[in-house]
Amino acid sequence: MNVCGFTIIRNAIKYDYPAVEAIQSVLPLCDKFIVLIGNSDDETEELIRSIDSDKIEIHHSTWDDTLREGGRVLAVETNKAFNLIDESFHWAIYIQSDEAIHERYYETISNALVKYQSNDKVEGLLLKYLHFYGSYDYVGTSRKWYRNEIRIIKNNKRITSFRDAQGFRFDERKLNVVAIDAFVYHYGWVKDPLVQARKHKDFNKLWHDDAYVASIAKEVYNYSEIDALAIFKESHPAVMDGRIKRKNWDFDGSKITQRSSLKDKFLYWVESLTGKRLFEYRNYIILKP
Repeated sequence: MNVCGFTIIRNAIKYDYPAVEAIQSVLPLCDKFIVLIGNSDDETEELIRSIDSDKIEIHHSTWDDTLREGGRVLAVETNKAFNLIDESFHWAIYIQSDEAIHERYYETISNALVKYQSNDKVEGLLLKYLHFYGSYDYVGTSRKWYRNEIRIIKNNKRITSFRDAQGFRFDERKLNVVAIDAFVYHYGWVKDPLVQARKHKDFNKLWHDDAYVASIAKEVYNYSEIDALAIFKESHPAVMDGRIKRKNWDFDGSKITQRSSLKDKFLYWVESLTGKRLFEYRNYIILKP
């Protein structure tokens, strides 16, 4: 069984993406790893080349910045990267540049890859998510955060990235997946407030026109405008240790100012009580293991 990882990245240094850590977090699971680097304004390529691994294969792409509807360019670039994986690989592990997988889940993932390799009904594996917010000490717990997503797929080129590259589809239908007990740690909302404000403004250009982007632009990102957080008391992936030690800002998650609607409060209360998320959007079909 052969496994190939893949990711897309652009301006990793400018926007302080943990791209190196993201790649390092899945390298032990992969026989090869493809990095598709978009046209950048910084030294992203040199950063990726600093990773000491002969598994990494670097390719280049120019993003179409005119694709400003629903983050479509992210799916376009993800499909380019996936299509660089040759037919000798059975599985493909997709990691975004602000995500990481904890080493405690390697065995669970490896066992699932072996178990479902020859099962043609299984087109992908569904992983759980933790969304860190404000600092490495807090996770978002409200309904605004997606709880699961597909990050491992069969190497079948009828599978394509969907919408803004959050999930995948098979010939435009939802993938049949097996849910496994492994988490992806999402760090997209953990940055210096100055960097986060710049990233938030520029990243929204992938979805919206200039007038809207200008209306939301901030010099410093206000992390206090959030609805529900919980303190994170466990460990981060080992590859994140250095980055976490270098963090240079503080965030007090107890001082949040935004409040949810009565509807969202009720649905959040139901979820807290039962563990079930009512009316949850699912971009996949979960098979019984």
